Amino acid sequence: MAYIICEPCIGVKDTACVDVCPVDCIHPRKDEAAFAAADMLYIHPDECIDCGACVPACPVAAIFVLDETPRKWEAFIAKNREYYS
Repeated sequence: MAYIICEPCIGVKDTACVDVCPVDCIHPRKDEAAFAAADMLYIHPDECIDCGACVPACPVAAIFVLDETPRKWEAFIAKNREYYS
C-alpha cells in the first residue's frame, strides 16, 4: 500500500483525488452505490501505483504515504485495507 486516506476525509468525501488518480484506485466514486453510505474514501492497497497525484488534490490534506502516516491516524492503515477485503 503506497498511500492511505485518513480521518480528515470523514464526512467530506471530496472526490478531487478520484479525478486525478491515473489507475482509478480510490473508491467509492460518486457513481458507485456505496458512495452515499461511506464515511470516507479509500485507496485500494494493491492497485495504487505510488504516483502521489492524489496528495496535492486533496483539499483537506487527508492522504499520506504509508510510512509517513501520522501516529494519531495509524488505525486508518488497517481501515483502508479492510475496505477492500
